[in-house]
Amino acid sequence: MRIAAIAHFLRRFLLGWLLAMPLLSAPAPAAGIDPALLAPLAGDDTDAKLRAIAALGLLPDPGGAAVLQALGNEQLYATADGRVLIGDGARATDPATGAAVDLPADAGAIGINNRLRRAIEAALAGLRLYSADARERLAAARRLQQAGDPARLPMLEKALAAEKHDEVRAALEIAVANLELKSADPAVRRHAVELLGRTGNPAFRPTLAAIARQSDGPQAEPDAAVREAATHALRRIDRHLATIAWAGNLFYGISLGSVLLLAALGLAITFGLMGVINMAHGELLMIGAYVTYVAQALFRAWLPGWMDWYVLAALPLAFIVTALVGMALERTVIRWLYGRPLETLLATWGISLMLMQGVRTLFGAQNVEVGNPGWMSGGITVLDGLVLTYNRLVIIGFALFVVFLVWALLNHTRLGLFVRAITQNRRMADCVGVPTGRVDMLAFGLGSGIAGLAGVALSQLGNVGPDLGRAYIVDSFMVVVLGGVGQLAGTVIAALGLGGVNKFLEPYAGAVMAKITILALIVLFVQKRPQGLFAPRGRSVE
Repeated sequence: MRIAAIAHFLRRFLLGWLLAMPLLSAPAPAAGIDPALLAPLAGDDTDAKLRAIAALGLLPDPGGAAVLQALGNEQLYATADGRVLIGDGARATDPATGAAVDLPADAGAIGINNRLRRAIEAALAGLRLYSADARERLAAARRLQQAGDPARLPMLEKALAAEKHDEVRAALEIAVANLELKSADPAVRRHAVELLGRTGNPAFRPTLAAIARQSDGPQAEPDAAVREAATHALRRIDRHLATIAWAGNLFYGISLGSVLLLAALGLAITFGLMGVINMAHGELLMIGAYVTYVAQALFRAWLPGWMDWYVLAALPLAFIVTALVGMALERTVIRWLYGRPLETLLATWGISLMLMQGVRTLFGAQNVEVGNPGWMSGGITVLDGLVLTYNRLVIIGFALFVVFLVWALLNHTRLGLFVRAITQNRRMADCVGVPTGRVDMLAFGLGSGIAGLAGVALSQLGNVGPDLGRAYIVDSFMVVVLGGVGQLAGTVIAALGLGGVNKFLEPYAGAVMAKITILALIVLFVQKRPQGLFAPRGRSVE
């Protein structure tokens, strides 16, 4: 009996399962869009179309996005009887039923203008707030910041409540605040004003200024508390802008100081340690920059796949070429003029004119362009507006690295020991067997090679031309004199200090007056302290 009961149960279960199979396998009816919502898209009333587009953007159904995308791509068709279809060649989809149909012969594409296209983009942005990609959500939130439809406020608040990404949340808060400004509730408007003030974004300053203005016009803010909140928000944005400006001046001042440091470092050796006023030092920077240009051209012609690394190849090339030029200058001209600084000034000035004319003959009088490699292009955005460019960050780090190498060479190598001995007392160093002539040549070559490295750095900040060195020779001498002749630490402090002071003065006095002011301050400083920031050690060049 028990076996018979089990067999009867199995028969009934199998029969029920077979009867239910057709129902389980049948497709569920597609959830369509109300035809009344689609009908205005087939008409000629632009305002009705705008209302329909906005309504489609608020639908949770993905079919609304499909209709909007088809309309934006001009793949949405209207038939003679007013039906709206999404066309794809000869086939079409009815968004009202989700069924695939043949595209009727009388169907015509629905045209759109720029006003409708902007409305479609805003509606699609609302739908993209629920994308799985944070970048797509961020782009949609920023697009909705320009939207002015208060009907989108519930959708934005819902997306804000569910959002976990900080940057997307910040963008959504701004979009919500823009719509809350249109609220009839003063408390809501005040909350929106406070939120816009916390962003520190200067783009909202005109809006907040209009709210804070106490006037009797129709657009004036009637609530005093909202106007007061707008005034506080303006002050907060102004403080944020002042912070950005201060940080920007500091960064660009350090960047300029790093360039001056590289330009003056070689001069600190040739002038500070050897007592040679080398007016051709700027042209050595120019040669280093042109070596970078030649390296770029060679890589472009022979190694295009390695273009991002041409700068690394240009560094040793520029150092070697400019060091050889410097040693040739020292052996042929400078060696006969030690102890006569005025004559070294005149001789090297003539040499600088010859070098500039030689470059003009080889490369032409026009500037040449040296491009940044890919890894030095772009920058880091901080404080909602300040961009720390990669090329300047690399140059700051490179300048500090070169300073460390020069310090190590002068203090922990045999050549550095000889240079310091000659600086202290040339005659005594010669008596104890120091090869003063060869050390002079190598030291001058070292200073010239560092100038070549500075030329590589300068080529990454602007165009390269025959007059490149003239812009830095005077500043380089000011750095060396202010820091203390022959003092490496003084050169570093003076270069960074002059770069920072110059950038902080430029917004108030202009570039020319900033230079004149700095020169006057240095003259006054040297009058009080001729030895510079650090007193130089005794030097004998007889």
